[in-house]
Parts: sequence; structure tokens; C-alpha cells
Amino acid sequence: MIGKEILERLLGWVQEGLGPAHAVIDKILWSIVIIVILSVSRFLIDRAVRRRTDDPQARYRWRSSVRLIVIVTGVFLLGNVWVEGVEALATFVGLVAAALVFVLKEPISNLAGWFFIVSWHPYRMGDRVQIGNIYGDVVDIRLFQTVLIEICTWVEADQSTGRIVHVPNGRVFLDSVHNYTQGFAYIWNELMVRLTFDSDWQRAKEILTRVAHERGAEVVEAARADLAEASKEFLIQYRKLTPIVYTSVREFGILLTVRYLCRSRARRSSEEELWERILEAFAAEPSIRFAYPTTRFVGAPDSLWADIRGEQERDSTRRPAIGDDAK
Repeated sequence: MIGKEILERLLGWVQEGLGPAHAVIDKILWSIVIIVILSVSRFLIDRAVRRRTDDPQARYRWRSSVRLIVIVTGVFLLGNVWVEGVEALATFVGLVAAALVFVLKEPISNLAGWFFIVSWHPYRMGDRVQIGNIYGDVVDIRLFQTVLIEICTWVEADQSTGRIVHVPNGRVFLDSVHNYTQGFAYIWNELMVRLTFDSDWQRAKEILTRVAHERGAEVVEAARADLAEASKEFLIQYRKLTPIVYTSVREFGILLTVRYLCRSRARRSSEEELWERILEAFAAEPSIRFAYPTTRFVGAPDSLWADIRGEQERDSTRRPAIGDDAK
């Protein structure tokens, strides 16, 4: 009897909240119709976009926009079907929002991060970014996560590893975002050339300066035009864009550092081109020698070398000839 009374009370609460059974069936049918119409509309729009354009970025923008519109429209229409009256709908939405914030903290944070990304554009599709300690090229921006093609890690010179990385959008509120390509599409790279102390470093510096300027002439002109556009949005003030060679002294010898501009995705190719020209130029200069780890004995007496040679000769006389053991 007690179970029957509890069941009747539950049914009464359901009828008070949702209405009679036939009304619930009508709401279910209307919900199915709304979902089907929205799904078909999204499919038709995606199909039309694929036919009209082959640009992957344009397709991506259309697909993302349509997906967002369908979700918002569906939530609004289904809310009107199941909740009667504006006040009841506002109460319903408020309760649902409070529950979501409490229970789904991380997804809500990621959704807020998505809204921040699409509104303020710390990065866009195709940008090369660093989010915290993750490097990669942006290939998709979804509601809850940003998809990157990873670079760096075990691969040098900012080249791709081939891995796909899913970064929660909420990370934009917690980590710094470094954008390689936004505004000014060029970065400064440095090439370190190590020489011995007895090398002709003045001649080496002349060669490095000439090689860097020959290679960077076209890059500097393009970067100057790009900087003029970037300065309209960001306060970027570079007084000098041409390559420069710095001189410093280290424990191993003389360090010449070539600083030059290159595109954010051309670090490795630019280094290869510079190194090949440098090696070819240095090969014709016998007074220029690279520094590398070596061991030198300085001031050793002649008697020490005589003792070493004598010990080696005695060892050679003691060593049996091949086949002596067989006799």
C-alpha cells in the first residue's frame, strides 16, 4: 500500500509538471520533428557549401557557424515545447545553468574559452601557437577544445611531429598563448658559429655578414611591408630588420651569432641555406677554424714523451706473434 501511494504521488507530480499523458506525447512528437528538421537543414547546408567552394577554411567556417546556429536554435525551440510561459522558461534555464556550472565546471570553462577565442581571436585557424608548453599549428577550433598538429617535442627547428593534440579551450584563461603568425608573420632566428681563439674572426664576421645579407634581402623587404600592416593593430616597433652579427667570447673560443629574420615555418630551411653558404665560404679561408671539444697537453717535458714511447715499444716486444701459441 505504501508503494502504491508513493507511485500515485510521483505520477501526480509528473502530471502537474508536464500535463496529461496526451500532452506529453505531443511534446515528444514535436521534439522529434524539431530535431529532424534541424538535422536535415544542417545536412543540406553542408552539402550546398561543399558543392560551391573547395576552400577548406571557408568550409570549416560554414560548418562551425551552422553547427552553432543549430545548437542554439534547438535549445530554444525544445525549451519552448517543454516549458510553458516566459517566466517558467527563464526559471528552467536558470536552474539548468546553475546545475551545469556546479557539476560541469571544466566543460563550462572550455565553452567560455571557446567564446573568448572566437570573439577576441588570440589565435585563428592556421596559426602557429604555443599554449603553455604545447606547440602546434591550429587545424580546428571546437566548442570544448582546440585541435593542433604538434611541432617541436623530439623534432628540432619547429617542424611537425605528425601527432594531433587536443587542447581544452579553458587553457587560454590559465596559460599564456604565444602566436607565431598573428600580426607580424616573421620571427627572429639566431645561428651560432664557434671559432678558435687563433682564428681570423674579423674575416669570419665579414663573411657571415655578407652571407646573411645576401640571403635575407628578399625576406627583409617582405617583412617590412608586413610590419607596416601589423603596426596598424599592434604597437610593434622594429628599427632594424636587416641581419646582424654579434661577437662574444666563451670558454671554448670566439662566438659569432648571426641574427636574422625568417618566416615562422622556415626556421630549418633558412638555417640549412645559411650553413651551406657559410661552410662553402669558410672552406676557402684556412685562417678560420671551427672550435670543437679537444684535449691539449701543454708544457709536458720531453722525458715524459720518451718514457711513453719506450713503454709502448716494450709492450710491442712482449706481445707474441700470431701463431706462437700454436707452436
